[in-house]
Amino acid sequence: MPKISAGILGTGYYVPEKVLTNFDLEKMVQTNDAWIVERTGIHERRIAAEDEPVSVLAQRAAEMALRDAHVDAADLDLIIMATLTSDRIIPSTACVLQDRLGAKKAAAFDLSAACSGFVYAASIATQFIESGVYRRVLVIGGETLSKVIDWQDRNTCILFGDGAGAAVFGAVEDGYGMLSFDLGSDGSGGDALDIPSSGSLCPVTPETIEQRLNFVHMDGKAVFRFATKVMGRTVETSLERAGMQREELDYLVPHQANIRIIQAAAKRLAMPMDKVIINIHRYGNMSAASIPVALAEAAHAQQFKKGDNIALAGFGAGLTWASCIMKWAKEENG
Repeated sequence: MPKISAGILGTGYYVPEKVLTNFDLEKMVQTNDAWIVERTGIHERRIAAEDEPVSVLAQRAAEMALRDAHVDAADLDLIIMATLTSDRIIPSTACVLQDRLGAKKAAAFDLSAACSGFVYAASIATQFIESGVYRRVLVIGGETLSKVIDWQDRNTCILFGDGAGAAVFGAVEDGYGMLSFDLGSDGSGGDALDIPSSGSLCPVTPETIEQRLNFVHMDGKAVFRFATKVMGRTVETSLERAGMQREELDYLVPHQANIRIIQAAAKRLAMPMDKVIINIHRYGNMSAASIPVALAEAAHAQQFKKGDNIALAGFGAGLTWASCIMKWAKEENG
C-alpha cells in the first residue's frame, strides 16, 4: 500500500463581533494602553456574546473550512475539537458540532492541551489519514476565554480573547502536507496556569466562587520563562525530524500569547519578522484558537503559495508545547 501524505485541504476562522480595546479595559481595571502594548503587543481582543458559546464560534469556522476545502460535512470521518472552554463537560463540543454540521458518519471528541491543542489535534488527524483509517478529518481550535476570565484581575483579563479556527485534513500530493511533529509536556508546571475550581479536585461551590477560584489563574513570570525556552526549541526539533534546515522555513505561525515571546522564537530561528504571522494586536491570546485563526487568516489572504514550508508552534497550560512542519499543499486559488 503506497504511503498516504496528509495535509490541509481548507481553512476557516471566526471571531465575535464585539471588540474590547485597551482603552475599554482602562475603565474596568487599573491598567493603561501603553503598558499593555509594551508588555504584550495586544491592542484589542474579541469577546463572545452571552448567547455565543464556543460551539457557535467553532461551527462558523468549520463551515468556512469545509467550503474552502470543497468537502461536504457528510463526508467527514472524524471531528476533533481542541478547547478548554467547552460548552459543557459532557457532551463534548465536538459531538455538538457533529450534529449541527450534519456530519452523520463522523466520530467526534474534544482534546485538552490548552494553547497547544490545535497542533496536538493536527498530529492525530495526520496519523488517521496516513494510516488509511480515515479520509477526511475536521480539526478545530476554539475558545470563549472571556467566560472564564476574572475581569477584576488585571494580570489576566488584558491577555485573552475569543475565537475559533478550523482546518480540514485529507490526502494531498506526495511530498506535501504534514512532514513532522514535536509534542511535549511538563506537568510539574501545571499550577502555573490553571482554573483551580473547575473539576473533581475542587468542585465549584459558593465558597470557591466567592474566592474567585472558578477563573483562570496564572503565574505570568513562570509561563513567560517556560514559553521563551520551548517555542524556538520545539520548532528546531520539528525541523530536524523533517530533515530540514531553519533557512528552508518560509513562514512561522506561532501561538499568539505575547509579542516578546514571538520575537524571541523568531530570533532563535533567525526568521525575519515579515515571515512570522502575527495577529495578536487584534485578537490577544485565543488559546487553542490562536494558531488556526492566524493560519486561516494568512491562507485566505493568499500569503502562502504551494510548496511553502510552514511551521506551527505553541505552548500552553499543562504545561504543554507542540510544533509541526508542513509543506503547503493548496494552490493559491484552490
